[in-house]
Amino acid sequence: MPALIIEEKCREMIVFGYQAIKQFPKHETHVLGAEIRLSMLNMQRLIITAMKRYHKKTTLTDLDVELAVLKRMIRLAKDLRYIDISRYQRWIVQIVEIGKMTGGWIKSINNKQANAL
Repeated sequence: MPALIIEEKCREMIVFGYQAIKQFPKHETHVLGAEIRLSMLNMQRLIITAMKRYHKKTTLTDLDVELAVLKRMIRLAKDLRYIDISRYQRWIVQIVEIGKMTGGWIKSINNKQANAL
């Protein structure tokens, strides 16, 4: 099965995120940095799960929630000055793009369900 665009975008965001987390202070690398890493990896896991499942809506909703949580953690890292504004903006743009794709995916699932009725 070919990779979906959202899966590729998520992988790119994870690579960028890992580089950004390297700039965190050492005492936060294993706290906030670890939470951000887990959240990004969980997003990738949810995307793959949604690709494989027949009923995708719950998984996609979980992905949408994970995106919101990740966005807040990255904003916290910016507010604590663990990452600079330019890195924050680039990271958020990637997350927003994934969020739009997720929203479109959810919308297409809802349309399929509405047409099936």
